[in-house]
Amino acid sequence: MKYIPAKTLITKVKPSLFWFATDYNMNIYRGCSHGCIYCDSRSQCYRIENFDEVRAKEDAVAKISFELSRKRQKGLIASGAMSDPYNPQESKHNLTRNALKEIDRYGFGLALATKSPLVTRDIDIIKSICTRSSVIIKITITCAQDSLSKQIEPNVSPSSERFAALKQLSDNGIFCGVLLMPVLPFINDTEDNILSIVRQTAAAGAKFIYSYFGVTLRDNQRDYFYNKIADLFPYAKEKYITAFGESYSCQSPKTNQLTRAFKKECDKFGILYNMKDIIAAYKKPQEIKEQLELF
Repeated sequence: MKYIPAKTLITKVKPSLFWFATDYNMNIYRGCSHGCIYCDSRSQCYRIENFDEVRAKEDAVAKISFELSRKRQKGLIASGAMSDPYNPQESKHNLTRNALKEIDRYGFGLALATKSPLVTRDIDIIKSICTRSSVIIKITITCAQDSLSKQIEPNVSPSSERFAALKQLSDNGIFCGVLLMPVLPFINDTEDNILSIVRQTAAAGAKFIYSYFGVTLRDNQRDYFYNKIADLFPYAKEKYITAFGESYSCQSPKTNQLTRAFKKECDKFGILYNMKDIIAAYKKPQEIKEQLELF
């Protein structure tokens, strides 16, 4: 494990009712070894060199503890936006686990996104955080079938293991659900794939699915993606070039059809899919009141 300097690890953000209404961001690691062919964090604007190499920030847990002790306003801490907090290195170094202990110690909430079932290792701490603050665990699942997920997310645990992790979280009373994004046009944007994800999410006892039927592409990330699909899905590259050109937002041509089928299936199983409903379901009433006052 390599370590890199960092001045701060907990940054204040303006809560957004469009994205889980969190108050702080926390990134312990830099870079990612998942190898997902679509990852936006490869974009040049983030200036992450050697993106596939995971590095940890120096004295991360001590700095997190110090920063949390000095914050007057409690709130929800988001993790997982730029680098998965449960990358393979975490199983050895326990930086995320120890950071969660500090979040629990100082009475903050948690909004964590991951693609790894390793999150279930920390159910004991997450349950403790739940006793005082809001918690939401988001597991990204883009493919119902393990074989397809292994192609587009080659170094990630198969989808079946992620669904099993959702069930374990749900069985322990932890509010959890699926980030169904991105849905890659011409690759996994099929009704069968989407509906199967909904059904497996329901079977796992998870509460929500938040989706985006498309993918975003820019600068060197687009080049990386095109090189990968040329090898994996050679029929798709020309379709992307024809349909989207240099567009940043590449929505599936089937978006309307998929959205209708998706919402109908979610309603059938009582799965939440509107952001405002997800926020209302996982946030403690006092936290909602405080954030509405801020808005």
